[in-house]
Amino acid sequence: MGANIGFVSSRFAGSDGVTLEASKWANVLKESGHERFWWGGEVQKDPARSMVVPEAHFNHPNNVWINQRAFGTDKRSTAVTDMIHASRALLKGKLLDFLERFQIDLLVVENSLASPAHIPLGLALAEVISENQMPTIAHHHEFYWEQSRYTLNAVGDLLSMAFPPHLPTIQHVVINSAAQEALAHRMGISAFIIPNVLDFAHPPSPNPEKGRMLREKIGLDPEDKIVLQPSRVIRRKGIEHAMEVVKALKDPRYKLVITHEAGTEDKDYAQWLKLQAREHGVDVRYLGTHVVDPWAEVAPPNDHFSLFDLYPHADLITYPSLYEGFGNAFLEALYFRKPLVVNRYSTFIRDIEPLGFDLLIMDGYVNRRLVEKIRDVLQSPERRSRMVEHNYQVARRHFSYQVLRKRLSFLLLNFFGMEI
Repeated sequence: MGANIGFVSSRFAGSDGVTLEASKWANVLKESGHERFWWGGEVQKDPARSMVVPEAHFNHPNNVWINQRAFGTDKRSTAVTDMIHASRALLKGKLLDFLERFQIDLLVVENSLASPAHIPLGLALAEVISENQMPTIAHHHEFYWEQSRYTLNAVGDLLSMAFPPHLPTIQHVVINSAAQEALAHRMGISAFIIPNVLDFAHPPSPNPEKGRMLREKIGLDPEDKIVLQPSRVIRRKGIEHAMEVVKALKDPRYKLVITHEAGTEDKDYAQWLKLQAREHGVDVRYLGTHVVDPWAEVAPPNDHFSLFDLYPHADLITYPSLYEGFGNAFLEALYFRKPLVVNRYSTFIRDIEPLGFDLLIMDGYVNRRLVEKIRDVLQSPERRSRMVEHNYQVARRHFSYQVLRKRLSFLLLNFFGMEI
């Protein structure tokens, strides 16, 4: 018998890692006969199965006001505490309404008990889970101690209460081994590792019409080639290295296409990148707000593209990140059988590199040897085919939906004695 499973986060929209992984989990649970429901500040899912609570969005004015006074300082006023608890009480009521309306059997909390981007939401969740003995999977993507903007704060007491809370009805899930160790060391909490996944049992089906629309949208000529940087414009993505790759190829046909826009905290970085591109003669095209979640249940405008519309038409993927919790774009490049330039970020070194992928590896900077390897792969169809097929099969063994299904089965077995 299936369970009613409620997904909770600040946002289920766009194509950020939290939204994408939640959608994959929901797909696997649906295939196994469970019902999925959604609660958040912004939700691009079936409205009949969703509860949208604007105050739960991390960009809601009240929450922005709180964050401006909770972080970057070590002093907190009574007014800030009062605002936090007023928001917590409101959100707690909305969460209880959600549990009642959809008769929720299990909560899946996506990152809201790990990152304090919305402190009142984390506190509300901790109270609801504790007071109702609510079976909960807390899916942690990035903890506050991994993010420098939270280092100096005036809410240490609140962080220890809810980010994450140590409660008997919560099973904690992390996406890499370093996070598992840190959670045990810092909080005394054991966690289960579930890496990011994709449906490698079912290869993608490219849409040629979307490819034509994409090229038209960003002004590409028929002979132009796409070097795809599938990320937001933020500093830790190391996009300047992708520009170095395009510059080093010395071929005007190669255009760097960046899929997402800059966050509010990285406008200066975005401007600097534009100057770098101009100085070095790198042709950069931006898709910005025109990229949506491939699993969105609300139809996007016709001129918008999912990430899955973009990958089939790329000639090379760049992923020069300085830090990643895991790396969705890494898996997506393998899924679409594309050659991939990847930097050796810490999770890659520890959890991915030992698996034996055949990749174009960058160790902190772009050197001549790497550029020669990239040229070889781009110019040799045989070498490229051998590389991407090997990578697809390795990823299928370690990062497929089957892996996710088995690990979720273990968690549900602990709660309900049922497998999926």
